[in-house]
Amino acid sequence: MNDYEFTLKFKLPDPNADAETHLEALAEAGCEDALVGIGQRGRIALDFTRRAASAYDAIASAVKDVKRAIPGAELVEASPDFVGLTDIADLIGFTRQNMRKLMLGHAATFPPAVHEGNPSLWHLASVLDWLGEAQSRPVDGILREIARTTMEFNIARQVRALPGAVLPKALAPLI
Repeated sequence: MNDYEFTLKFKLPDPNADAETHLEALAEAGCEDALVGIGQRGRIALDFTRRAASAYDAIASAVKDVKRAIPGAELVEASPDFVGLTDIADLIGFTRQNMRKLMLGHAATFPPAVHEGNPSLWHLASVLDWLGEAQSRPVDGILREIARTTMEFNIARQVRALPGAVLPKALAPLI
């Protein structure tokens, strides 16, 4: 069993609802291991530290708990996943300048950005895999596992939005 740290963001079923009305139900549904953010009307974010056998088990159980507490809540994003160079540097203990130097110096093998712009964004899992495999740098295994799992949840959420798309049975009820 490991402790997994991740954030889940949900769209509430009623866009005008005050997220504060759901706090007690979230605690009763098993989300007492999360800090709840209610800053944006119609949205709620939960920052979890959940003990589980795998990152998938941790995230799946958290999603189920939230959906039990708030029927109709829709997962918007799981993180850490979409990250900029500064985020990556912070997570792995580099400076932003060092991360940029690695990216520019290894442009042929550095993972492609999922969004090129200001800022450019990458899937954290892809960059961690690249650092571990192509650069032989030590990468925290738990962080790598949680990043891969949040990426899978986010991709599944995007696939679900495609007309005629079919999700894997394990993910379908969660997304």
